[in-house]
Amino acid sequence: MERLLPAVVLAMVAGPSLAGIFMTVYVSRAAGLRTLLSRILTWRVGAIWYVAALFIAPLTVVAVLLALTLVSPHFLPTIFGAEDKAAILLPGLAAGLVAGLFEEIGWTGFAIPRLRSQFGFVATGLIVGGLWALWHSAVALWGSGTASGQLAPVMLLSQIAFYAGVLPPYRLLMLWIHDRTGSLLLAMLMHGSLTASTTFVFAPPVSEAERLAYHIVLACAFWILAAIVAARRGRVGPH
Repeated sequence: MERLLPAVVLAMVAGPSLAGIFMTVYVSRAAGLRTLLSRILTWRVGAIWYVAALFIAPLTVVAVLLALTLVSPHFLPTIFGAEDKAAILLPGLAAGLVAGLFEEIGWTGFAIPRLRSQFGFVATGLIVGGLWALWHSAVALWGSGTASGQLAPVMLLSQIAFYAGVLPPYRLLMLWIHDRTGSLLLAMLMHGSLTASTTFVFAPPVSEAERLAYHIVLACAFWILAAIVAARRGRVGPH
């Protein structure tokens, strides 16, 4: 099982991009590919949107973990106590960037514009966020086992709490930025920021029970942020 996990992760990352490109060609032919590329190259947006895309995830993750250190010092982000911080930071950023670049071709590149033309902000975000969480569930189930191949229930619950609890509200935040900028590049960077922050750079050295608690609190934090954005959109009108 462990030998096959890298292949499952590769399929998880590459699947949305391959599906997004195929469906774009199928639906819109060469014109669709040109539009897709132009959205990737849309980088001239306000600096505030780069700040939001890059720092919403790490600031939220660090805030939650530092708050949880009041309960246990184990929640201190890994990189804070590491002697060689670059050894954690650089691979984490690289992995996050790869995940964002590939997956968002399918999610924001193909799915979002078509759903957004038919549904409102919240519905589109929750549909894509739910599909995003479901897509990752294969790896969650695959990786939630012991060395002997037995299922570890707490580990599985922790993964479900993260994917089902964090990805939908975070997708709403991503959609908010995409609605305002039209930039697929920012969606890629924002996706990568979440992956790098949660899976690599700030992941705390905790037990599975503690990780479950962390994921639940993190999900609550992102749902609060998403609710604030959704409420604000309702006051100022659609964008």
